[in-house]
Amino acid sequence: MELSDLRPIVAFYHSKLAKVTLDFKRYLYPQINWDARVIGIKGERGVGKTTLLLQRIKEKYGNPDDTFYISLDHYWFRTHELQDLIEFMYRRGISEFYIDEVHKYKDWSVILKNLVDEHDDLRIVYTGSSLLEIDNAKVDMSRRQTPYTLKGMSFREYLEYEGILKMNIVSLEDLLSKHVPIALNITAKTKVLVAFDTYLHTGAYPFYKDAGQDFLVRLKEVVDTVIESDLPAAEKITFDTLEKCKKLLMIIAENVPLQPNVDRLAASLGTTRDTLLKLLYKLDKAEILELLTVELKSYKKLVNPEKIYLGNTNLMYALSPKIDTGTVRETFFIDQCTSVGTV
Repeated sequence: MELSDLRPIVAFYHSKLAKVTLDFKRYLYPQINWDARVIGIKGERGVGKTTLLLQRIKEKYGNPDDTFYISLDHYWFRTHELQDLIEFMYRRGISEFYIDEVHKYKDWSVILKNLVDEHDDLRIVYTGSSLLEIDNAKVDMSRRQTPYTLKGMSFREYLEYEGILKMNIVSLEDLLSKHVPIALNITAKTKVLVAFDTYLHTGAYPFYKDAGQDFLVRLKEVVDTVIESDLPAAEKITFDTLEKCKKLLMIIAENVPLQPNVDRLAASLGTTRDTLLKLLYKLDKAEILELLTVELKSYKKLVNPEKIYLGNTNLMYALSPKIDTGTVRETFFIDQCTSVGTV
């Protein structure tokens, strides 16, 4: 490998970095222990994980060439190996790497484990857009990494992102006991309901600013990518099952909140009860769906969900043919609560 071989990904890195500002940082940024040797950041597609990495580089390094950013969905990796690249850069003094879209690369966890074990001073921060493949890694990284999950934007973050209002995080305990003075303080500063309505439609994913009027179309494409690309990466799954998964999602979107009869729903899709539950829990893990269960939800013991919602209100407006105000409010409430605890 020669330095000239790296021109496409170096140019890509510098182009991405130039577009990033430090004006607004997601809630997770100050919570991350950036000194950890291996940091894994998981989350939905489109919630801002790439921006998180690039902001860290911009804030930490005066010279961006003192570190390296890699996106594993770049075409360069069709003819080059990740391990070769990192070894090549490491020998030239780079010991910290920011790696995006790890789920796009076969055996990524094996490679990262081996690299970290071989080089004591090597540090890696990685992200994966799919909640499915990262949790299905072939090698146990738990003893080597500090894991984090980045959720969609809260309404509080949306207000700050739009420049409407900046406020501190409110704990659930304070919200329950001091909701009246908190609400009065907010409404004295802005007409919050107008912003809230916009947030419910388009505010959960930071890319809404770039997408503009095409946001809901783009969001539906994100959902299609999860089903068509991420699900097969995590499970040995047939094309026929993928089509059933799409049909299942549309049935749910048309009937949220769905109180499912699992056996009947499986029969209507022409599949087994076990397969149906696996698909439901995969979509829940990908945060496209939110399953409410009586027992504590476990991905090892797939219990029948009592109710099924879409993952957030933006997904409702992107996928549901009819919108019920009460269901929008329930979905918002569940989405916000699952970010801070177990529902």
